[in-house]
Order: sequence, then C-alpha cells, then structure tokens
Amino acid sequence: MTAKPNKNHSLSRRWKRWLPGLQIVSEYQAAWFPRDVMAGLVLATMLVPVGIAYALASGVPGIYGLYATIVPLLAYALFGPSRILVLGPDSSLAPVILAVVFPLSGGDAMRAVTLASMMAVVSGLVCVLIGVLRLGFITELLSKPIRYGYMNGIALTVLISQMPKLFGFSIDAAGPLRDLARITESVLGGKANWTSFAIGAGTLAAILLLKPYKRIPGLLLAVVAATVVVGMLNLDASAGVKVLGPLPQGLPSFALPIINFAHLGEAIIGGCAVAMVAFADTSVLSRTYAARTRTRLLTRIRR
Repeated sequence: MTAKPNKNHSLSRRWKRWLPGLQIVSEYQAAWFPRDVMAGLVLATMLVPVGIAYALASGVPGIYGLYATIVPLLAYALFGPSRILVLGPDSSLAPVILAVVFPLSGGDAMRAVTLASMMAVVSGLVCVLIGVLRLGFITELLSKPIRYGYMNGIALTVLISQMPKLFGFSIDAAGPLRDLARITESVLGGKANWTSFAIGAGTLAAILLLKPYKRIPGLLLAVVAATVVVGMLNLDASAGVKVLGPLPQGLPSFALPIINFAHLGEAIIGGCAVAMVAFADTSVLSRTYAARTRTRLLTRIRR
C-alpha cells in the first residue's frame, strides 16, 4: 500500500510558503511578546521622524512618509519571512526618488506625490515579478565583504546626510565627500545652531550610554526626553530649533496615481531602479542578520 498525501497538509504548507507570517504565528512563543511590544514602541518612535525626514528628502510632503509606513508594515507581518526585519523609509531610496520627482513635479507637491506613488506601484510589481521568477538566488552571488561593505556604506552615507540637521542648517546634496566639505565650511562660517547640536548630541549620547542595558529602551527614552525638553523650554521659538509642527490628521483618500503620459517612461524607469536598490538592500540585510541570528532565510519559493 502507498500513502496518499494529505491535501489539507499540502494546502497548509503552500499557504505558509506564500504567507510566512502564518508560520511565525503558529510557532510564536509567549516569551517573545514583551520584547516585541517594546520593539514595536521603539520602531514607531523612530519611524515618525525618520519617515517624515526621508519623505522630505524624496521631494514629497513629510506626512506621506508616515502614510508609507502603515500598509507596508501590516503587509510584511504576513508576507515577510523575518521577525527582525521591517519595511519602512530608506535613505538609499531617497536620492533615486528625488532624481525623478524633483525635475518632473515643478514644485507641485501633489504632482510629486503622484509621481512617487507611480514609482512605488512599479517597484512593487517588479519585486513581485522577482519573487514569481524565483530570482532570489541572485543574492547568493553577494559575498560577505560585499554585504558588509554595502551596509557600512549605507551607514556612512546616512551619517553624513544627517550631520547638517544635527548642526541646524541645510545644504544641497552633492556627494558624501563634497557634502563633508560643505558641512565643514558652514560650521566654520558660523551657520551652526549649537542648541540644535546640543539636543542632537545629547540624544545620541543617551542612546549610546543606555545601549549596554538590554532591558532599558534607551532609544525610546532618548527620543521622548529630547521631545519633552524642546517642548517645555520652547526651544523652537527661543533658540531656533526646528520642530515638525502640526501634521494633517487622518488618512488620505484612495486614488490611482494618474500621471502625464510624457512622464510615464521616467516614472517606470525610476520605479525599476527603486526596486533594484530595495531588492539588493533588503537581500544584503536579511542575509547578514540571518547569519548573525542563525535563522533560515527564504531566498526563493520552492515547490
């Protein structure tokens, strides 16, 4: 006699392959819950300023950076195979989006949002196509030196891009080395806001000092403390410390990103570029953390 495959078991396995989040839920341990809650609070605290900042760096209004973090996080809970990686605004994508949005929008904020939305749709379709064609094996060609070099390069780029904000002024991005030169010139020229620097440096110092204490959410405490200090001392008015200010309430209405046909080609090319950068970025990070945490990484869908 031969054993017949259980259709329900086969269907369950297929769903878990396409929805890894279900597999994580089925294996979830109660001991993870307190840390997951704390990680969620820290992540939410970080995504508010980061989402707004990267949206502005991409050429769209800051509030859309917050909108763009809601659906991807919910979707990744189902489709994402990792418990420690999340989806959100990324510094490596901002220059790619800005290169398309800035010249085509002509200063119109809503046109910029429409162009960026079309790029997001294109990049999403390309990433789905990569998954359907099982092209995850491409990441196997990336060696460890490439992965670590890529991660450190991103960290260095983000560090340089945030230094002007730390000193309370802005510059036109022109490349890391030239940006460093312009930052140095601006600081020596007396453009630095030392109150802004003190707030930023103090926040960074608090995060680093509290980092060894695993049970203390240093990142969350540092951000909350800095926010309270700026608010109580009214530093935005008295010392020129820039704050986010009021943001629109509620969610935007759903609308298809209809753009000028003449701009369609550039939006498609830009969306493909975003997909390629996001694919490489996520693949590198996922492989690095999978090796560090000794967890299995799904690079392709297997039959």
